[in-house]
Amino acid sequence: MQTLAHWDGGPGPWILFFPLIWAAVVVGVVTVLRRTVRRGRRGPWRATADPRPSGDSPIAVLGRRFASGEIDEDEYWRRLSVLDEQFGPAAKGGAA
Repeated sequence: MQTLAHWDGGPGPWILFFPLIWAAVVVGVVTVLRRTVRRGRRGPWRATADPRPSGDSPIAVLGRRFASGEIDEDEYWRRLSVLDEQFGPAAKGGAA
């Protein structure tokens, strides 16, 4: 009875590829899981002590306040028009 491991006198060099393939699969799964968890920590749904990280723009803060119900739609649009004048694309040197 011949098996795959003893085909024509021995396994040959191909037997080394199986552990390498499994190692690549394990490393790939670990990498994907780590990147997913790391992105999840930075997501907007994460509850923190300070809801506004240091790099947020005023327009993003205004959007969050509107989404959470702190301000109504009229106040949102009024404040957004003021912020667009200061922080919009034209203020950064872009096209209006």
